[in-house]
Amino acid sequence: METRELRYFVVVAEELHFGRAALRLGIAQPPLSRAIAGLERRLGTLLLERSSRGVTLTGAGAVLLREARAALDAVEAAERRTRRAALAATGHPAVVLAAKAGASGELLAKLLDAYAAEPGAVAVDVVLCGPGEQTRLLHDGRADVALLHRPFDDTAGFDTEDLHTEGQVAILPASHPLSVRPHLRLAEVTDLPDLPLPRWPHPDGTFPAGPGPQVRDHTQLTQLIALGRACAVVPESGSTGLREGLTAVPVPDAPHVTTVIAWPPHSHSTAVAALVRAATDL
Repeated sequence: METRELRYFVVVAEELHFGRAALRLGIAQPPLSRAIAGLERRLGTLLLERSSRGVTLTGAGAVLLREARAALDAVEAAERRTRRAALAATGHPAVVLAAKAGASGELLAKLLDAYAAEPGAVAVDVVLCGPGEQTRLLHDGRADVALLHRPFDDTAGFDTEDLHTEGQVAILPASHPLSVRPHLRLAEVTDLPDLPLPRWPHPDGTFPAGPGPQVRDHTQLTQLIALGRACAVVPESGSTGLREGLTAVPVPDAPHVTTVIAWPPHSHSTAVAALVRAATDL
């Protein structure tokens, strides 16, 4: 299979409409249809069901969609890492570190300082992103290493080292009656009718159903809490430097959160290895 064919198939599978897929790819519909039909002939199976009601994925098509996305990510990752290796060879080496905005701020600062003190340290480009985006950046080669948080982030397929485990706290408006409690149960926080939990986006950009406000970053979240429109349960370190008008209350029965440093298992970067060593030494 060619990467062109896989890319065509992924777009059709996402759109479930040959006309829209052709428009998105910038090609005519007939050659797109022929390419998909040729792919199905070579694989010996139907990937898409066509009917008057539209296009749907078959079971085999769903498998290929998952595998094709992974394959295309791997190709893009190889291209990006090769370019960075070429740049490093010209005397401009750098490591790209992805971290969730608003999380692990103190740990990240200590890690950067510790690594900078290492002999032969290279520049570290920090990419601050939304929840779950660190994993995608690692998969597609836009990042060389990332700080992830179990159980929220998927660490499958990466090499990891545990760095820090902590409890969680509820972030509430300081004026809320529960803000003076010494601790709260998780059920008390998740069932607050006047302060719903926020809704973070799925990887495809859509939001889950629910009463809480749609939130894309930490700044939005803290402002909504201060306005009395939401609450949140976050790792203890996320309560560092809270803005005025917010209070953190421990939630002992909430799952503990472990921060890990993660990197692709095939990485041979000495800079990544040194950064990981600096993280584990902390």
